[in-house]
Amino acid sequence: MKKHFLKLAICFLALLGPGAALAHDFKIGEIEIGHPYARAMLPGAKVGGGYLELTNHGGADRLVSVSSDRAASVQIHEMKMDGGIMEMRELKDGIAVPADTTVELKPGGYHLMFMNVAQPFKEGEMVKATLTFEKAGSVDVELMVGPPAGGAPDMKHDEAEHGDSAK
Repeated sequence: MKKHFLKLAICFLALLGPGAALAHDFKIGEIEIGHPYARAMLPGAKVGGGYLELTNHGGADRLVSVSSDRAASVQIHEMKMDGGIMEMRELKDGIAVPADTTVELKPGGYHLMFMNVAQPFKEGEMVKATLTFEKAGSVDVELMVGPPAGGAPDMKHDEAEHGDSAK
């Protein structure tokens, strides 16, 4: 009985482990894309936000464009304070990803804006997108959709599987 249980547990971990590890981390060349997520949208909303981390272990690069079949277009945006007023603007030239750095796309800073979304993002689903870098090329990613207000979906279990729990 113990042997049967052990074999079953090993098979289960073999199936779960790699899939779970890849579910929120993607890589192209020397650039790692960590924990991409989007916020759920309210019914009838046409614009959604996306967030992720870009860690560059190589030479300088630039995120130049993003596309998704879930939106007519995806823009790269920056939010910042200017004289006590929050401003948001599209970064038509993309975002620089300097060598040996991590650039965060997060609420209140750099982020992705999914424009003219036909079906609002629902909590718990995955949204596919393609990130295109000037030098590294293009990579397909999936953004996990979390709550409409608040931060990233609960990914604590993923961090433990990645060995990142000490962060």
